[in-house]
Amino acid sequence: MTITYDEFEKVDLRSGTVIKVEPFPRAKKPAFKVWVDFGSEIGVKQTSAQITKHYTQESLVGRQVVGCVNLGEKNIAGFKSEFLLVGFPDEEGEVCLVTVDPKVANGEKLF
Repeated sequence: MTITYDEFEKVDLRSGTVIKVEPFPRAKKPAFKVWVDFGSEIGVKQTSAQITKHYTQESLVGRQVVGCVNLGEKNIAGFKSEFLLVGFPDEEGEVCLVTVDPKVANGEKLF
């Protein structure tokens, strides 16, 4: 399926830095609660992410990631998810996060 460039521009993918990570025992599958700073325009947003296979809480804090910030909110096991942390599946279907290298300012829009 082909989309237009105008349609692609509606997807708001932004750079951000993980500032806090907590276990999420209420999730159906192993997951973390993750808070990301998307800069002064967007601020800090939270999400739930099933990324426990490749990442620890300690390895995530300070990591620059990519998130879709305009999907709206979703309730996940009583936790408000405000953005989608994006990644690719490995051979086993486990999430490998999209990151930024070299680092850029928080809140930069992917184009």
